[in-house]
Amino acid sequence: MTVNKTGYFSHPACRKHEMGPGHPECPERLDAIDDRLLISGVADALDPRQADAASLADIELAHSRSHISALRGLGDSLREDMNAGGPSHAQIDPDTSINIYTWDAALHAAGAAIAATDAVIAGELENAFCAIRPPGHHACRDHAGGFCFFNNVAIAAKYALERHGLKRVAIVDFDVHHGNGTEDIVAGDDRILMTSFYQHPFYPLGGAQSDAPNLVNVPVPAYTKGMDIRELIEMYWLPRLEEHRPEMIFISAGFDAHREDDMGQLGLVEQDYAWITQRIKDMARRFSKGRVVSCLEGGYALSALGRSVEAHIRVLADL
Repeated sequence: MTVNKTGYFSHPACRKHEMGPGHPECPERLDAIDDRLLISGVADALDPRQADAASLADIELAHSRSHISALRGLGDSLREDMNAGGPSHAQIDPDTSINIYTWDAALHAAGAAIAATDAVIAGELENAFCAIRPPGHHACRDHAGGFCFFNNVAIAAKYALERHGLKRVAIVDFDVHHGNGTEDIVAGDDRILMTSFYQHPFYPLGGAQSDAPNLVNVPVPAYTKGMDIRELIEMYWLPRLEEHRPEMIFISAGFDAHREDDMGQLGLVEQDYAWITQRIKDMARRFSKGRVVSCLEGGYALSALGRSVEAHIRVLADL
């Protein structure tokens, strides 16, 4: 029997993490996505699932124990300080802070990526989208940053290899920012092919830091439009994905390259995200039994975010 189902993984804990008034990486992002999927009717075609928290042993597939312990300790200290009348947030970098719910949210975000991986590999679902926050692709092996704490996609990719015995997987990152954390974790691991485009120069400073042969990083200047991105994907990503023959594909699905999103200066629209998703899905059906797990990264213009995720999921779900 052919499986043609798309899972939708999330958890209420993902809405409780927040980094202060006016911060662009806010709980309302998930509301914008859910509202759009409901209004458009796309939600009716999905298999909604609530994820458990990831185990620390699975987090350690991509992160050092010292990083995990430091993040947990910072959350515990913040809770104690708040009980004593102290601040409600603890700063990690100028853009990134935690509240007392961040630890739980980060565990459930990673847990959603893991649960989606389990369900897709088991054949219960063909593919899945994880509506999760905090995002992950700036989280390095040893430290958090860039709104990210645990690298959800890198954890899931390592989990597919180590826990399920897959031999080759791919990570596709179409966020406007370079996935420096993912690069840090997977560079040199020839079981994982990472392909990405990103605005450059931009955050993080310096762009790609590794020339490891398993990385296909395509920096593009500000104001690059969708048709140019499509050409670059056909030129650089697709041949390498064909060569790698991944048994599963993971997507760092950032929607901040949309032309309405002032977090970046690229010119993508919903149809571009649909086109990219279709190319990934075609590749997955050729080499990966259709297995795709997509995890939310950036996307901060709420209307554009909702519309772009809808376009992305429509392709995943064959709608």
